[in-house]
Order: sequence, then structure tokens, then C-alpha cells
Amino acid sequence: QVQLAESGGGLAQAGGSLRISCATSGRTFAYPAMGWFRRPPGKQREFVAARGRSGEFYADSVKGRFSIEGVNTENTIYLQMNRLKAEDTAVYFCAADRWDVDANYASPRKYDYWGQGIQVTVSS
Repeated sequence: QVQLAESGGGLAQAGGSLRISCATSGRTFAYPAMGWFRRPPGKQREFVAARGRSGEFYADSVKGRFSIEGVNTENTIYLQMNRLKAEDTAVYFCAADRWDVDANYASPRKYDYWGQGIQVTVSS
């Protein structure tokens, strides 16, 4: 089993930055895919970013502002969020899959392991 735990969320001002962490423990995989998703208030969970040996992928809404940092096979990865907007307000989840990113990288169904989620609130 793999355990994931997010930390570092909270309140930020529009235009500011915030970095959230995802600590992993338990079983490790050679080339895992790591993903970030979010659930805005009153909306469905949506893809934010993913990274694997095959590359990095970002939702259009965050491209150029957010980046995944860290190494997938190490204990902690990060989501660096810059130039935050009010619409970035959401509960953010990290996710992991034993297999590398593929055509389904943006689908929650690809990922077998999930963190509990952490709130990020951006004030305008």
C-alpha cells in the first residue's frame, strides 16, 4: 500500500504564491505517475497536473503558473502555485499510480492512491 498526505495549504492573496506538499510512504514503484487534482466549491474534481517518466502535463487553467517539483520516486513532491487567482480556491489532492503517465493522466480513475486533500483559499 501507498499512503499520501498533503500539507501546506491555507490562505493566500490573489497574485501570490503557495506551495503544497505531498508526502508519500509505504510501497514504492520504479516509475510511478504522480498527479494533482482539485475540487472547487460546488464543482467536480478536476485535473491540475501530472508527472511521470514520460513527461509533465498541466491543465490549461494552470499552465505557466503551477509546476510540480520534486522527484516522483522520492518521499515528497510539491505543487508550486504562482500568480494565484480566486478561481484556484479548492480542495487539492495528490494522487499516485504505480504505472507511468499515459493517455489517461488527466483521469482520476488512473490513480490508485489518494491523499485526504487540503484546502487552498485564494482571496481576491
